[in-house]
Amino acid sequence: MVENVQYEIVKKLKNTEIRRYPKLVIAKVEGSDEGFNTLFRFISGENKQKTKISMTAPVVAERIEMTAPVLSGNGSIAFVMPQKYELETTPEPLDGHVKIEEISGRIVAALRFSGRWSVSIFNERSKQMLDELRDAGIRTKGPVFSMLYNPPYTPWFMRRNEVAIDVELD
Repeated sequence: MVENVQYEIVKKLKNTEIRRYPKLVIAKVEGSDEGFNTLFRFISGENKQKTKISMTAPVVAERIEMTAPVLSGNGSIAFVMPQKYELETTPEPLDGHVKIEEISGRIVAALRFSGRWSVSIFNERSKQMLDELRDAGIRTKGPVFSMLYNPPYTPWFMRRNEVAIDVELD
């Protein structure tokens, strides 16, 4: 079992949840075909402190084309650090491509689906979520992104995936 990011469900639409996430610390790689592997090496001890960091879920992918299990494109991929880490206590990466960032608490809409991840499924589920948000009068901010909860060796029918977007609530 891996640690899952905790959130509070603020509102439930037909298939979309509106969630409140706390402040998070992430390790992020931008614009690299090897982003996942670079981050995996970082949490496996390739950092100045040689600290092994537990894997957490979800892995967050923004604005990238992706086929499981290989991640590619010109967007970003991020691992959320375990809750015990703060910005100041997260091990320092050796690889200059890995950036440690703090994300303020935020409100996110998420639509969960199981099975394989593909660009066409991402587009279909994103449209479904955005239509629900529009119909509910909820404003969105920024691009739709993916949250992936399982390792690549998980059977496709057992995978948990989500499309998500930041939202504004009145």
